[in-house]
Amino acid sequence: MNALVVILAIIAIILLITGGVAHTLSFLLYIGGIILVIAIIVFLLRFIRRNV
Repeated sequence: MNALVVILAIIAIILLITGGVAHTLSFLLYIGGIILVIAIIVFLLRFIRRNV
């Protein structure tokens, strides 16, 4: 599961950079942002469950 979070974060960063460089592909900024938020939520859920 930890590898999944890392992969999601890497994909999100790549999409954010690509969306920033190519103005015509600006929708990738939104997709990258959504994936990044999902990766952060999954990481926080795992962190909270481990410490409880």
